Amino acid sequence: MMFIRDTEQSLRAATALVNSLPETDPDGQDRLATQEDLAAFLQEFPYSGSIRRDDVELSELRAARSRLRMLWAGDREGAVPIVNAMLREGKALPQLVIHDEYDWHIHATDDSAPLATRITVEVAMAFVDVIRSDQFDRVRECDADDCSAVYIDYSKNGSKRYCDTGNCGNRMNVNAYRRRKAEESA
Repeated sequence: MMFIRDTEQSLRAATALVNSLPETDPDGQDRLATQEDLAAFLQEFPYSGSIRRDDVELSELRAARSRLRMLWAGDREGAVPIVNAMLREGKALPQLVIHDEYDWHIHATDDSAPLATRITVEVAMAFVDVIRSDQFDRVRECDADDCSAVYIDYSKNGSKRYCDTGNCGNRMNVNAYRRRKAEESA
């Protein structure tokens, strides 16, 4: 499964934001608590337009995470009203743009809109693609017993079961191996 580049980037940014919530972190730590955390996020996921890098902007982005998390909480039909509300509230007006090293892609809000609004609307636009392409089954929570992180399954056959935030896949495979060995020796 392949999404167009800007859709995949928005989905990856949304995943990172949701996984910065304390309830999705293995240590229960908020990974978007400081200006340094925001700077690291923006380093990994650069956004054009106005970026203030102040406490208000950080607070707005932190608040947006719970709303983004709701997209992973339900199914395809349940995501539609959330996506529509995000687009409506962000006053989305999709337009093709080209800038920097990026080819033609969509910006759906004005560059002067608050960063949290621009991110929320871009994520909503990405989820429009997920929903329209009937790929919502790729929107997942980690299958590890002790993890509630989220991810988008980009694997070719849709078989990914664990997030990339820790070593969930390795840990669960080791646990299964140990269980099998214990059963064999019992």
